[in-house]
Amino acid sequence: MSTLQDFLNANPVDNLTDEVYISERFKDKDGNPFLFKIRAMTNREFNDIRKRATKIKGRKAEFDAEAFNKAIVIEHTIVPDFKNVESLKSLGCATPDQYLERVLLSGEVVELASQIQKLSGFDTEMETLVEEAKN
Repeated sequence: MSTLQDFLNANPVDNLTDEVYISERFKDKDGNPFLFKIRAMTNREFNDIRKRATKIKGRKAEFDAEAFNKAIVIEHTIVPDFKNVESLKSLGCATPDQYLERVLLSGEVVELASQIQKLSGFDTEMETLVEEAKN
């Protein structure tokens, strides 16, 4: 008889991946969709990215949703590799952030970040995450 403990032991969350479709723009010449391979965030990774995207100004904490989304996408997208040195060089980019801005539209970054968050167990709207980060 299987128990919840047995299930958890057999299904660790490290290296949990999925392939997702994020935009009509990503299709080959025959109309077949290109899929992005993503991996879930661990608790530690999520907290690290959230802290990096939160800046303290005086007594106020400001959450930078754009920096948060970019970091999630860059660090949790397996294919394509937004850190690929050859790709960065080919488009004249010095950083993965610059490369991401050159190859994805703003809405595509948000959609990809959203898919990564869903895979990571977040069904919460970004506004809720922003409020949590402020507290």
